[in-house]
Parts: sequence; structure tokens; C-alpha cells
Amino acid sequence: MTKDYNFLLAGVGGQGTILASNVLADVGLAAGLDVKKSEVHGMAQRGGSVNTHVRWNAERVFRR
Repeated sequence: MTKDYNFLLAGVGGQGTILASNVLADVGLAAGLDVKKSEVHGMAQRGGSVNTHVRWNAERVFRR
């Protein structure tokens, strides 16, 4: 069993949280890892919260 790497990014709409998670996911893919990403957009366009979760694993990423 290989180790999961989990990243949770949280911010306020307009801070680039989704862009940062996209870059993080691309880095994992470029390293040859399996990557899953989820996003939660609150009232992002009005300054609300934005949360993204990125998970890496060398074999396969499973949902929990």
C-alpha cells in the first residue's frame, strides 16, 4: 500500500485557490501519480469561500 498525499486549499473568491489546485494537480500528473481533485465554490464571485481538495497516490486514488 502506498501513501496518499492530501492537499486542502481554502480561500476567498478571487484569491486563485482553484488555479493553485489546478497547478498542484498538474504537478502530480507530471510526476506520474494518479490525481483526483474536487472543488467547492461557495459564493465565490461575491467574496465567499472556495475549498479545493487534491489527492495524489502512486498507484490509484480512491474516494473516501
